[in-house]
Amino acid sequence: MKVAWSKLSRSELLEVRISDLGLDLASSPLEARFAQLLAELEAKGVGFRPYAWLSTDWFCPDQLTGFAIPFYLSHPRLVRLEQSQMLEVEGGSAVDCMKLLRHETAHALDNAYGLRRRRDWREVFGRASEPYRATYSPDPTSRASVLHLDDWYSQSHPLEDFAETFAVWLTPGSHWRRRYAGWPALDKLKYVDRLMTELRSKTPKLATRAREEPVARVRMRLSTYYERKRQVYADEGTPAFDGQLERSFPCAESKKDPRPRLSTLLGKRRKALVRHVSGATGQHRYLVDHVVREMVARAKRRDLRLQSGDEASMVDAAIVLTSLTSQFLYGGHPRFQR
Repeated sequence: MKVAWSKLSRSELLEVRISDLGLDLASSPLEARFAQLLAELEAKGVGFRPYAWLSTDWFCPDQLTGFAIPFYLSHPRLVRLEQSQMLEVEGGSAVDCMKLLRHETAHALDNAYGLRRRRDWREVFGRASEPYRATYSPDPTSRASVLHLDDWYSQSHPLEDFAETFAVWLTPGSHWRRRYAGWPALDKLKYVDRLMTELRSKTPKLATRAREEPVARVRMRLSTYYERKRQVYADEGTPAFDGQLERSFPCAESKKDPRPRLSTLLGKRRKALVRHVSGATGQHRYLVDHVVREMVARAKRRDLRLQSGDEASMVDAAIVLTSLTSQFLYGGHPRFQR
């Protein structure tokens, strides 16, 4: 099965159970990237070494000194499937994958040394006991936290602030002292630099080898996995339209209204619109695509029409779509804990 499934059609592959894929981090493209991570830790003089395993997502459980990597990154065929199902691949490029590996390493490091319980850590990053919220409202103008993962993720929680700060500190060639000169975030980076120097002579308080939800025990079919994954974005991606569409695209005056239908234009140009707005806002393509589909459904239901030509209408549609997706940044950004 390990070899045969890579030759299956998309529909056939979706019926395969994740546990039957026979996946392993070793001998996959991830092996070299994890080795690069360990080399970066060595170069920085960090004695701690995390471990990793394949699971359904990126996550580092509390009380474990390792972290999970999503299974689809372990094989090119599964990367293509993820792209087709979710419209993008989190960690799909070498650069993005290394960003996430460094981020998760910080969480594992925190668990190993109990960093969140240190008074000086709390003075710099805040209390780790602060509850994780379903949404957060980042301030794009803030200079109090580093910029690393998308959506100002460092602002979502003190633990994520530390993880993002550590990841920037660890990244080769980040030139963080120059890049963040004059920013309050520089004090956090300097603290991490001092802390890592201090930990060189200390043995971790915790060392584990346990793994949560390893792929060998995930019995769900790939089709079920993607149904559930898409539902996460669908649940978060249903903003109140508040008449925004109708303000730019009026309802038909009669059944014989000669003006072109908005639903027809959006249907033809959906992929380009999603690509443009996702790139401009940093929002996940599946979420943006979900909002566009809602726009199409509403346009059909209300029989909305164009007021101008296709190109001008596409600009108007992009503005409306950007406004709707931006609600997740400025009115509470959906947070998917890593």
